[in-house]
Amino acid sequence: MATSAAEMRVFLEVRRGLQSALLILGETEEGNMSMDVSIMPSSVQMKTPTGCTEIQLPAEVRLVPASCRGLQYVPGDGLHLRLQAQTEFSTKPISVFNQNSQAGGRCTFYCQSCGEVVIRDRKLLRVLPLPSENWGALVEEWCCHPDPFANKPLHPQENDCFIGDTFFLVNLRSNLRQPRPELAPVEMHCLSSENHFKSVPKANTKVICERCKVILGETMSSETTKFYMTEIIIQPSERSFPVMPRSQFVESITAQCLAELSSARSTFRFTVQDQDGRVYILLWLLNSDSLVIESLRSSESIKKFPLLEDTLKADSRSTWNAVKVLYQPCIKSRNEKLASSWESDISVHSLTLPSATCLELLLILARNNTMLPPSLRYMNSFQKGKQQPGTDASLQGNDGLEGKTILSLH
Repeated sequence: MATSAAEMRVFLEVRRGLQSALLILGETEEGNMSMDVSIMPSSVQMKTPTGCTEIQLPAEVRLVPASCRGLQYVPGDGLHLRLQAQTEFSTKPISVFNQNSQAGGRCTFYCQSCGEVVIRDRKLLRVLPLPSENWGALVEEWCCHPDPFANKPLHPQENDCFIGDTFFLVNLRSNLRQPRPELAPVEMHCLSSENHFKSVPKANTKVICERCKVILGETMSSETTKFYMTEIIIQPSERSFPVMPRSQFVESITAQCLAELSSARSTFRFTVQDQDGRVYILLWLLNSDSLVIESLRSSESIKKFPLLEDTLKADSRSTWNAVKVLYQPCIKSRNEKLASSWESDISVHSLTLPSATCLELLLILARNNTMLPPSLRYMNSFQKGKQQPGTDASLQGNDGLEGKTILSLH
């Protein structure tokens, strides 16, 4: 892409499922000036008196120039128009489990934050998804004989890895004589009227990285440990630790979880909560088939989030797969009634993460929202605040969710 002196922001969202595209041509820094726009199947070109800007589309995306419609000027954004798009749409389900770590291979578990080895060279013979949280009730409904699984938790054997919504279950029996992640201090419980105290481990004791002290998971039993997907990277043992910015990793894993759960369970509303059940975020998934292409603004024009890494790349163009969500923060007693109503709704699914990660995710949502064109940060007639592409009239007035943004599927 060649960028002229009069820098222009171009934002293109392609919906693979709908075979449609929304194109926004932002205003130049000089303000109003004449501009010629040429839309070709594989590129978009803008010519002004001071220069030319051109965006080349990915090979799997083709626009249909003759289908241009809905041209309008939006103050603060620029020109909006919609087109038909021809894209390759994959129906292959998304899996948050690293496909390089397939059953039968030897894997190493790393702390994502610092690269500390948590489990070294573990051979995984079985990698299996866990059933939904209500599987026990379903067995009782469908079985004509006593439930054979009653009071029998699903714990992995030594070479198993069970996959939940946001966590892995691993058996650490063979690691008992090796250095293990730290355990949080146990609680003291009064066991009799004589006020004798005894150390009793909590049901879900926190597991902490020895090096960076972040929470990696919880102990479920003397041998079984739950590791959160947002805190652990699983790699084939012959490979080294992959360095990835923390916010990029959390964003990608969360987006994959939302896409996979909505596809498998037809649920689109989620609460993000910590281990103690405190709700931090309400999420409503709008779609997971977006491909976003944009020419990035200069770093000076983008709002900085000091607690997150600078994700701007040297290349002035960025392309990524994304999921689109409405969101609402629930920290500092905000939206308590709304959060309570969602928690009591059986169609809402809960995602449990460490409290620090919940706050990281909230910052990521806010940052991504500020990087969108202004008109895409709002949902229909809701309050101004935070949001992203495409509106759905069926959601108007529902639940008071005004924040809208995208999460990248890297």
